Amino acid sequence: MQVDLGIDTLDKQLLNEIQWVFPLTEKPYLEISKRYNVSEDEIMQRIMYMKDLGLIRQINAIFDTRRLGYRSALIAFAVKPDKIDYVANEVNKHSGVSHNYERNHEFNMWFTLAVPPYADLKTDLDRMASLEGVIKYRLLPTLKLYKIGVRLDMVNEDLKKPQPTDEVKKLNPKKFDLTDRDKDFIRELQKDLEIIPEPFKALAENLSVTTADLFVKAKEYEQIGVMRRFAAILRHRDAGFFGNGMVVWNVREEDIDEIGYKLASFPQVSHCYRRPVYQDWQFNLFSMIHARTSEAAEKIAAEMSEVVGIKDYRILFSLREFKKERVKYFEEHP
Repeated sequence: MQVDLGIDTLDKQLLNEIQWVFPLTEKPYLEISKRYNVSEDEIMQRIMYMKDLGLIRQINAIFDTRRLGYRSALIAFAVKPDKIDYVANEVNKHSGVSHNYERNHEFNMWFTLAVPPYADLKTDLDRMASLEGVIKYRLLPTLKLYKIGVRLDMVNEDLKKPQPTDEVKKLNPKKFDLTDRDKDFIRELQKDLEIIPEPFKALAENLSVTTADLFVKAKEYEQIGVMRRFAAILRHRDAGFFGNGMVVWNVREEDIDEIGYKLASFPQVSHCYRRPVYQDWQFNLFSMIHARTSEAAEKIAAEMSEVVGIKDYRILFSLREFKKERVKYFEEHP
C-alpha cells in the first residue's frame, strides 16, 4: 500500500539511516550531509520538517531498562470495552508506562511498566488492576531477550517472502553498577536532541564536561550494552506502518532458544522475547513485526511460521495507541 507521506526519496534514506546510527560528533547534521552531498542546512531542514510532520518522534539515547536496575514487565489487561479509555488514561499517568496499546484479543490492553530500583512494580500494578473495568490481568516479564531494536524500512516495500538474514548479537543481561555521575549523563543523553548545528554542546555544558567527554561516555555505555544506540525514533503509523502486530508463538520448551534466535534474525522483527505462560495464555514467545498493512503482516508471519516450523501462533494487532514514549530514567517517580 502506497501512502503519501509528503516526503521524497532522500528523506526516506535519511530516516533509514538515523533510526540506527546517528553520528556522535560535534556537528552530526554536517556529518550526515557529507554522505548525501547536500548542505548541512538542508539536512536540518529536512529532519525538522519530518519532526513537524510527526514522522520522527525524538532523537536520543536508547537505554537498556534492565541494565539500569529498573524492573519492567509487559502487562496484559482484560478490560470491559466501555471502560478501556478510562483505564488507559489512568494507567498512562504512571511515568514508567512507556507503551500502551489496545489489541484484538480478550486481553485487550497491553502496556509496559518499568519502575526504578527503589520502587515496587507489583504495588503499582495492583493499584492499576484495581481500577474499575479491569476484569483480570497477566504479568508477563521477560524471561529471555533475543532481540530489541525497531527499524522501519522507509525505502523498500514489504517483502512477501522474508528471510532470517539479520545477525543477532547476544545481549548482556548483567546489571550495571551506576554512580550518581552516570545518572547525570543518562538524564542528559535521553533528552530529545535539538536540530541545530552543534546540538550536543548544551548537553555537555549541563554536565560541565566537553563534548569529547560526552561522546567517550556515550560510546562506553554503548560498548557495554547499557545504551542500545543513539538514534531517531519514528511514529509507526505516521511513517505508513499500519500493520503493527505482536506475533505470539506456542513453542516447546526444549526448542524455544533455537526458535527465538531464528525469529529474531528476521529483519521485520523488532522485538523478540520469551515470557511466562498461564492456564489462559499458552504463548511463550513474543515477536513484534511492523508492516504497511495488516495483510502484509499476516503474510510475513505466515512465512516466518513456515521457516521456523511453528504452526500454533497468533497475531495481536495494535488497534489503538494509547501511549508511546521513552521512560525518563532517574527522574521523579509518582
